[in-house]
Amino acid sequence: MVPNDSPNPTAVIASGGGRYSDPHHAFAVTSARIAETLTDDGWTVTVFGDPAAALVALGGADLLVMNAGPGEGGGEIDPDAASGLASALARGIGVLSVHSSLLTLRDVPFWRETIGGAWVDASSWHPDISDADIRIVDRDHPITAGADDFTLYDERYTDLVIDDPGIRVLAAHELDGVRHPLLWVREAGDSRVAVSALGHHERSYESREHRMLLARAARWAARLPGR
Repeated sequence: MVPNDSPNPTAVIASGGGRYSDPHHAFAVTSARIAETLTDDGWTVTVFGDPAAALVALGGADLLVMNAGPGEGGGEIDPDAASGLASALARGIGVLSVHSSLLTLRDVPFWRETIGGAWVDASSWHPDISDADIRIVDRDHPITAGADDFTLYDERYTDLVIDDPGIRVLAAHELDGVRHPLLWVREAGDSRVAVSALGHHERSYESREHRMLLARAARWAARLPGR
């Protein structure tokens, strides 16, 4: 269990490991940068190196941050982990899904339903990692209020499958005249959910604007006052 007697809001980061690791992502490194961003914003953060372990430890947490991959091999998630996630969502935990978490927890079908979309292997793709121009497309939301377009070094997820047509897209990239969402929010029952497709590489977190959006997304998802 995550201690819930801290004067600070508490966040659990479910970092890719075990079956949810993959050779293309340095999850330990990027999760450390996410933890640093949240800690600097006043959170008490616990990082678990295996999402299954994180999901059974959500009892006292205000926020779940998922930063994991699809995993290798077959099998199903520990039923206690699936139950832990379901219970946390039922009580309204905030959720921040980062980058490849758009294709994680395929053995927990309600994860995709929770975040409102997914990377689908047959159709989703990304150009080579490079300097990416990010457009803020909605400045009327607390996460992006006053934010400007920015550039960072990252992958640009393209042709993601959006299951919930009611998602609110806050930021996107454009390719060949087509806009592709990279940051969106939605309500999942009593939980607020923020989804960011950014964050492949440690260099992505060198962007001041990216860190600001992550910090704001965490606070919005957990229903905390902004800074």
